[in-house]
Formats: sequence, structure tokens, C-alpha cells
Amino acid sequence: MVARLLLVGLGNPGDRYAANRHNIGFRAIDAIARMYAFAPFRSRFQGEMAAGRLDDREILALKPMTFMNDSGRPVAAAARFFKIPVTDIVVFHDEIDLVAGKMRVKRGGGAAGHNGLRSIDAHLGPEYRRVRLGVGHPGGRERVVGHVLADFSAADADWLEPLLAACAQHLPLLLAGDEGQYMSKVALALQPPKAQASAAASESEAVADKRRGV
Repeated sequence: MVARLLLVGLGNPGDRYAANRHNIGFRAIDAIARMYAFAPFRSRFQGEMAAGRLDDREILALKPMTFMNDSGRPVAAAARFFKIPVTDIVVFHDEIDLVAGKMRVKRGGGAAGHNGLRSIDAHLGPEYRRVRLGVGHPGGRERVVGHVLADFSAADADWLEPLLAACAQHLPLLLAGDEGQYMSKVALALQPPKAQASAAASESEAVADKRRGV
């Protein structure tokens, strides 16, 4: 049997929502598909799906087109058709409880008010991995909907594009089950160049010490 992994990006369909903070999951999936030269997206399972290979594993990328609140239906349909267990599903989504530009990975847990996750939980259960992409909190509960359904600002490009690129570039670490290294590499990519150089030097010294048995 072919070992497949299903990557899901959450968002809302249509030009009206394309630049919204809520659609960062779609943008992460697009970045991955571009970097690894996936086949073109086509309509499947009430979503847009593309396929590619990475580290000798078949990867399916899905963007549900049912609107956020009903994301679970196309995800469940794709997972069942391809016989992909819920533990082999990775969902990229916006996270207001993380500072803009931060990323965290977790498996399972609650939906924390995110309607896309709540819908997937209802159809498949919670034991999939989530890549939580920070978009910042507006400061009050009554402002959350307006915040996530607003477009990214021009200033957000300073962290948004590097974050998406790093999530795609270091994806093999996540596929290998090394969530810690994946998070570390993505975080490093968003640091200033001087800090990146310092971290790289420290990592090289640690590797050299290990080889010497220090």
C-alpha cells in the first residue's frame, strides 16, 4: 500500500477572502505545492487538491472549498477515499493565540474556538497534527471575527512570506516526525541575519564537539 500524507490548509474560498488572515492555511499549502512542484490543483472532494512526492512519500494537498465552518466534510471524504488515517493528516491554520509570525506544531487537543478545526474534529476526531500559524490577537473577544476576516497589512509581508517559505522548506523534518526541529528551523528563518549566523555557528560547534566526543 502506498504511504500517503494528507496536508490540509484551512481558509475560505473566493477572491473576497483570499488575503484574509483566516486564509493563511491556504497560503501555506500553496507555498508547499510551489516549492515541491506538485501537480496543478484540481477540484476534488469539494475542495482543490494537488499531489506530489517528498522523501519517497506521496503527499496530497487539500484546500477545502466549503467555507471554514464545514471544512471537515471534504477532509473526511479525501481521507476515507485514500484510506489515510487521521494521524497522517496535517492541518495548517491561523492561530490568534500566537504572536504574528510564530509557528507551533501540536497533535490533538481542542479546537480553541476555531470553526475549521471544530468541523474536522466532528468528522474525524482530534488526533491529527496542527501547524498553528500565528496571526496575533486583536485584544478583545468581540474583535476576533473582524481581525481574522481582515486582510494582512502591507507591513505583515515582512514576516508572512518568510514564514510561509520556511514552513515549506523545512517540511521534510515534519514529515520525519521531528516537530521540534521543524519549529526551530522555522523560527530561525524569521530571525535577523546576524542572529541566524550566530545560531548556525553554534550548531556547527555542537556538531563538531559531538564528533570529538566532547
